[in-house]
Amino acid sequence: MSDTPSHRSTGVAARRRRIAASGALAAVIAAGLLVHTQLPDTALTDIAGDALYAAAAYAGIVLLLPRLGPPVVAGIAAAWCVGVELFQLTGLPGLWAQAFPPVVLLLGTVYDARDLIVYLATVVVVALVDALVRGRRAAS
Repeated sequence: MSDTPSHRSTGVAARRRRIAASGALAAVIAAGLLVHTQLPDTALTDIAGDALYAAAAYAGIVLLLPRLGPPVVAGIAAAWCVGVELFQLTGLPGLWAQAFPPVVLLLGTVYDARDLIVYLATVVVVALVDALVRGRRAAS
């Protein structure tokens, strides 16, 4: 790899994006834990939890792979969320959660088709925000 100005600026941009993603991920995890542990279990809190899960997936992917563009990150995040939701159809996450309750935070327990809609909608919104932020930073 060369040490050209464009390479350095790409590295700086990736570092900045990784830092932003780590802050976003921490905030989303904190909000998710708050929703999960402090609010009543309702349809609204379930939807909020699903949206926060999808946002965390997106931020986690950006944290690991900050040079990927929003469409690619969105595709990976959506695939992860859908895969986890479909995995719930096996019943394994529910069994594992009985043995180790924190599993529910990562894998859930019961399949719900509504979750798929919430995941996909959230990933699209987060990707649009990410693209807007990246566009503004690139323009400045």
